[in-house]
Amino acid sequence: MEIKQYIKENEERFLSELFSLIRIPSISALPQHKDDMLACADRWKQLLLEAGADEAMVMPSQGNPLVFAQKHISDDAPTVLIYAHYDVMHAEPLELWKSQPFEPEVRDGRIWARGADDDKGQAMIQAKAFEYVVKHNLLKHNVKFIFEGEEEIGSPSLNAFIKEHKELLKADVILVSDTSMLGADLPSLTTGLRGLAYWEIEVIGPNRDLHSGHFGGAVANPINTLCDIISQIIDKDGRITIPHFYDDVEEVPAAEREMIAQIPFNEQKYMEAIGVKALKGEKGYSTLERNSCRPSFDVCGIWGGYTGEGSKTVLPSKATAKVSCRLVPHQNHETISKLFVDYINSIAPDYVQVKVTPMHGGAGYVCPITLPAYQAAEKGFTKAFGKKPLAVRRGGSIPIISDFEQILGIKTVLMGFGLESDAIHSPNENFSLDIFRKGIEAVVEFHLNYK
Repeated sequence: MEIKQYIKENEERFLSELFSLIRIPSISALPQHKDDMLACADRWKQLLLEAGADEAMVMPSQGNPLVFAQKHISDDAPTVLIYAHYDVMHAEPLELWKSQPFEPEVRDGRIWARGADDDKGQAMIQAKAFEYVVKHNLLKHNVKFIFEGEEEIGSPSLNAFIKEHKELLKADVILVSDTSMLGADLPSLTTGLRGLAYWEIEVIGPNRDLHSGHFGGAVANPINTLCDIISQIIDKDGRITIPHFYDDVEEVPAAEREMIAQIPFNEQKYMEAIGVKALKGEKGYSTLERNSCRPSFDVCGIWGGYTGEGSKTVLPSKATAKVSCRLVPHQNHETISKLFVDYINSIAPDYVQVKVTPMHGGAGYVCPITLPAYQAAEKGFTKAFGKKPLAVRRGGSIPIISDFEQILGIKTVLMGFGLESDAIHSPNENFSLDIFRKGIEAVVEFHLNYK
């Protein structure tokens, strides 16, 4: 049976299976969802067995469990390791959702729910493509699956797991669907990812909240001070001011900049989609270069003092911010983390105490377009979308991808199907049914062409 017909006849079941996963609130960042993590792992184990895996198991780690499954064709055949994650970002703020985040709805040709795209929907694309090629005896290589439950918190347990199970995870290439395309009519394959470094900054002032009338103007306000510190990290040209930050940053080659410039990109539509009137970033680079090939710094959250209803005139005792840098290939996140800590401590004024806590991080990644698996993915996109995909770097980070390369010694092909409009990590996350169908077709074609 041709793949399009197979999808049509089985789509109701595909969605039912996907919805059974989405209904499990597998939020790795919240300890109260520990049982949900195990339930979601168990459900994936069942679904992979039903899809045609020879074996599937839930395996313990230092944190949340992992799901491993495999289909063995021949000792002489190459092996594809498919990675995905079953954990999701929390759904807050709940009041901004138009439907319940963990009760999936289909409307306007889209699935609306937390995890609809990231990464349950995209992982389901992989599972259903695998199901099709197994059922129709089209699979000519071995396939392994490794699904983790901690990607949204930086995969703290996966590195040790990979090292412990190197033989089990041995493969020739890794296939991942956890990235995005330029657009529904602009299919693209991700050839590069930025790395990540993340910190928490705490500024401590007086030993208690103070009356702003009695003490304002005489005692340093930790929120004011924190804002002042943060404002020094980026200069007027959009460059990060941390000494030696750019030491290992490779300038984007002229040929690549030319290729990026040829990508169809409507800046006006880009602004309209996110509701801004102007864009801002590093001087001398285009928007597409800024959000993929250049490092960046952002405040991800900031709080302190009174934030409840009405007014309370206090000078707060402390203020906190969570901040991050997106890094480019060759920047070492551990080196950058130390440079950042040293820099913040160097500019911190004496009238407050400043504590900088490094959190998770990861390296960037680049995939060569000459890789046979990349070329098989390219053929898959061409068949499903009717045009050759563009090769582009993307601005997101998946730290474990570089870990795979360092530990297992193999490359990863990033065959993602998300769109910016899917609103991952935001209220009203969604996933196009049309893209879901085309994604399955593209991955089937990958399997048929990979040798």
